[in-house]
Amino acid sequence: MPDLWQVAQQLRHLQFVDLSHGFGPGIPKFPTDPDETQRDIPHLPQPGCLTTAFSLVGQWGTHVDAPAHAVVGGRRLDEIPVSEMILPLVVLDFTAQVAANADFTLGIADIYKWENRHGQIPKHAFVAFRSDWSKRWPDPELMSNKDANRIAHYPGWSPEAIEWLVAERQITAIGHETLDTDPGVLVSRDQFPAQLRILGLGRWQIERMTGLDLVPATGSLMIAAWPKPRLGTGFPVRAVAVLPMTV
Repeated sequence: MPDLWQVAQQLRHLQFVDLSHGFGPGIPKFPTDPDETQRDIPHLPQPGCLTTAFSLVGQWGTHVDAPAHAVVGGRRLDEIPVSEMILPLVVLDFTAQVAANADFTLGIADIYKWENRHGQIPKHAFVAFRSDWSKRWPDPELMSNKDANRIAHYPGWSPEAIEWLVAERQITAIGHETLDTDPGVLVSRDQFPAQLRILGLGRWQIERMTGLDLVPATGSLMIAAWPKPRLGTGFPVRAVAVLPMTV
């Protein structure tokens, strides 16, 4: 039987990148979601002992969406096995395209171009869309990037690209830095085709990621950990990239 303690020693020689924002009241959120509240409850007799009470929606800050978030009968958070929480991490860098066009939509042709340069996306991967949109965090106005008509402008996935990744590359999950899976112009019209596609295919996703600019395109691991709320559809997540020290 392999000694995993040796693996723990090897991990000490790797790099770790935090891919989650810290969260609190006032951070960017979906327009209809209430803001978070926090309060300390000093109920223990020992001086300095505190319990903090939180009130927040599950889809808060950097968070995981379970399929049930958008699909009736889809998997809930407590039904996602822990084996899906450690995955090969692929980073699709389209920062240049997003800088030129805030409404950029990641399509199948873009993924082909990426694979021509970096190689085929492995099975069971976590595929992250790097846009550098997280550099606008935590300003809600910069994240939503609305025009004079209150239409949001930020990049997103195409449903065709998601369906291709699941069918042809058998990925496990996706992630992105923006507020939503879909481009802002569609979200402003209450249209969510990409989100419905990824969750409808039984996959999960992480939204509002950060730190992807510190992660290489290939060769790293994703560790995503969240609590186990019964019947939960979303929850803040601590996402970590594990990189070789030579990167």
